Amino acid sequence: MVLLAAAEAGAGSPKARRGLDLPNGVGHGIISNMEKVITLGHGSGGALTQELIERFFVPAFDNEPLRALTDSALIAAEGKRLAFTTDSYVVKPWQFPGGDIGKLAVTGTVNDLAVVGARPIFLSVGFILEEGFPLSDLHTVINSLAETAQAAGVQIVTGDTKVVERGSGDGIYLNTAGLGVVPKGVNLSAQRVAPGDVVLVSGPLGEHEICVLLARGELEFEAEVLSDCAPVQGLVQMLLENIGEGVKWLRDPTRGGLATALNELARACGYDLLVEEAAVPVQEPVRVLCDLLGYDPLYLANEGKIVAVLAPQVAEEALAVVREHELGREAALIGRVLPETRGRVLLQTGVGGRRIVDLLAGAQWPRIC
Repeated sequence: MVLLAAAEAGAGSPKARRGLDLPNGVGHGIISNMEKVITLGHGSGGALTQELIERFFVPAFDNEPLRALTDSALIAAEGKRLAFTTDSYVVKPWQFPGGDIGKLAVTGTVNDLAVVGARPIFLSVGFILEEGFPLSDLHTVINSLAETAQAAGVQIVTGDTKVVERGSGDGIYLNTAGLGVVPKGVNLSAQRVAPGDVVLVSGPLGEHEICVLLARGELEFEAEVLSDCAPVQGLVQMLLENIGEGVKWLRDPTRGGLATALNELARACGYDLLVEEAAVPVQEPVRVLCDLLGYDPLYLANEGKIVAVLAPQVAEEALAVVREHELGREAALIGRVLPETRGRVLLQTGVGGRRIVDLLAGAQWPRIC
C-alpha cells in the first residue's frame, strides 16, 4: 500500500486518491481538525485519510509512481514493470475466526500486488512486539505467515524486529512490503474505464469486518461469521488469462469496503457508477447485523474479495470464469458505468429510488485490519 503504512490503521486496503475534490460537502471542515491532531478517523480509508495524503504525503514525496496512488506503485526497472507495496497490520484481536494477523499480513500485501496485475514474488515482514507478548503466540503468528506465503507462492526474504515497552502496544503489530512483476500486456487503469462497462464483485461483502467485531465482543450478538481473509492472486491470474484486455480495472475492497473503492474509481475515471442494491451479495448473518445496528455492508472491510470493471461484451464470460474459482463461487455482476461525468457512486435501491453512496469521513468502526 503506497505511503499508508504509518498513517493508516488497516490492511490492504483501499488507497485514497484525490482527497481534496470531495463532492457534496464531504471533507468540508476537516482541515481545521487536521491542523490539531491525528484521530482514528485518519486511518479509516475515508475522506480524512484522503485529505491527510493529499495535504502532507503527496507534496512531500512527489514523484511519478506515487501520483497514481494505486494499491501498489508501478515502477520500470531493467526493462521490467515492477509492482511495489507496503502495509501495516494492527488488527485487534490478533486471532479471529478464519485467520490471524500473520495470515492477514501476507494476504493483504499479496492482494495489493495482484490487483494491479502483478505476480507477487517477495515479501518483507517487520515485527513490532510488546513486552510480555507470549513466545507461543509469536510462534503461531510466524507459522501462519510461513504457511500463507507458501500457499500464495511468495517468499518472505527479509524482515525486522522491534520490542516496545509493556503498555505501548496491543501485543503485536506487523509491517510488510511486497514486490511483484507485471506481465507484458497487462494494463489495468481507471483511465480505461468507459460508459457501459460492468462492475463485478467476487463474493459476499463484509465478512472480515463483522468477524473481527464479533471476536472482540463489541457486538452484543452471537453469529457464526468467518473472515474471508485469503490471497486472491490465483483468482486474478485466472481472470486475466481468460479475459485479457476485457478486464479494465481491479481493486481489493478492504478498509472502507466496496463503497470506498468505487468512489476512488469514480473520481479517477470521472464517470458516475451505478450499483444495483439487489445484486450485491451479502451473507445473511452480516445483513441481519447491519440491519440491527444501522450499518451499511457496502462500507465493511473485506480481505479476500476483488471488484472488477469489465468490458460489457465479456462480462458474462468473466463472471463464469470467476465462479469457477473457489474464492468466486458467489460472484455477481452488480452495476455499470454511466455516461454522466460527475464522478459519483449511485445506488439503485430495492424500493426503486437512487441515492448517492459517498465517502465516509472516518470509519464505522476503527482498526478492523
